[in-house]
Amino acid sequence: MFKKILLFVITILLLIGNNLITEAKSLNNKWDNVFPKSNKVNVKKVAFKNRFGITLVGNLYMPKAMSKNDKLPAIAISGPFGAVKEQSSGLYAQTLAERGFITLAFDPSYTGESLGMPRHVASPDINTEDFSAAVDYLSNYKNVDSEKIGILGICGFGGFAINAAAIDTRIKATTAVTMYDMTRVSAKGYNDSINEDLRYKMKQALNKQRTQDFKNGNYKGADGLPENLTGNEPQFVKDYWGYYKTKRGFHTRSINSNGKWNMTSSLSLINQPILQYANEIRTPILIVHGEKAHSRYFGEDTFKKLKGKNKELLIVKEANHVDLYDGGDKNAIPFDKIESFYKNNLK
Repeated sequence: MFKKILLFVITILLLIGNNLITEAKSLNNKWDNVFPKSNKVNVKKVAFKNRFGITLVGNLYMPKAMSKNDKLPAIAISGPFGAVKEQSSGLYAQTLAERGFITLAFDPSYTGESLGMPRHVASPDINTEDFSAAVDYLSNYKNVDSEKIGILGICGFGGFAINAAAIDTRIKATTAVTMYDMTRVSAKGYNDSINEDLRYKMKQALNKQRTQDFKNGNYKGADGLPENLTGNEPQFVKDYWGYYKTKRGFHTRSINSNGKWNMTSSLSLINQPILQYANEIRTPILIVHGEKAHSRYFGEDTFKKLKGKNKELLIVKEANHVDLYDGGDKNAIPFDKIESFYKNNLK
């Protein structure tokens, strides 16, 4: 027993050591995704560091039809906000790998199997950097054409993906699916309903919580999804619950399924708008939203910020926000369009 514990400790130390790239063979490679495994792809668990020294863990999907000398286009994928790679991002990664791409679905910093303490922290800077770290990894992977790398962000990571595209010129094409701008909604609430006075009171409360967290030696969690629905919740909360809290999408490592964000994470999200330079993006952007999504305005307003002929907005008929996580009962994810977008722009 002692030897097993010692080997586990050594493994973790190696993971957080000096190497920027390592295959995470020591981590659990058991398939525990919320969707069926495809027989058309190979998948392996990998680990790599971001610029802040945090080790990220992802699942690398590769078409079984590829040969050992192939150089394929690649896509890094993350999201939704509060999800893990075994949920929506993994489904997107597996499906796009079936269609000829090498894909990397990864857990963001402080989340899932990725490292970083304390747990369940969000940061507009670090979560944007996580995408660039995934590009670092893919750019150096033997079967990836480093000039043909794109990214795809879902929900809150759609906003972070667009922010990454604004700063990382290695990213040749970006898709934001059912996106949130987490900095906007944190600072202004849904539909910009929070004014300056309310925002100031919110900041007072959060900074008071910082003092209390330091005193207590731990971090208070923000309110998450309820364990049970009363029926009086807004429809979008019911939609989230129907994914994260049921067998459709529940995963033990997902914050939205089985945990809470640290409450004080909101402070940096309030104060650091992420789409400031979206208008300077020179590479293609595809924004996909559901017609009935409560979050649709985030995507449409972001689309207006983008300049030139390198942008597309696709509204999926009848779909709500969560339908684009896994297709829902409408088979809503437009994979044919997403595939053609990357094939046209990663060449």
